Amino acid sequence: MKTLKFLFVGIIFGIVLVKSEAVSWYRIYEMFKFESFHMYGIIGTAIGTGVVLLLLAKKLKLNNIEGHKLYVPKKDKGLFRYILGGTLFGLGWALSGACPGPMYILVGTGTLSVLIVIAAAILGTYVYGILKDKLPH
Repeated sequence: MKTLKFLFVGIIFGIVLVKSEAVSWYRIYEMFKFESFHMYGIIGTAIGTGVVLLLLAKKLKLNNIEGHKLYVPKKDKGLFRYILGGTLFGLGWALSGACPGPMYILVGTGTLSVLIVIAAAILGTYVYGILKDKLPH
């Protein structure tokens, strides 16, 4: 039963992303060319909503789904790693036209060519798993 809740939320999330055109390659292309505010508005709204909901959850002392207290861990490992990771993520997003969540939504809309992107993402994750102990963290 718990899994069905997540499936339902995922379906609703997918519908919202499709209807808002957040999974549209053309909208993503416009964003990376700085020709449209559309995607920046969606991303900004998501960040703002997340911040407000996290602050509200902390104020109300809500627990996560496992019953543990919500907290945000401190990030004190240096800025360079986040800039590098964000740059690599952005390059992959720009080249493929999709970030990880919408890749699966695109499959659901019938864009089967994104299966190549999903395979590459899985391969990249696998390679990272092999090399992570040798990388500077």
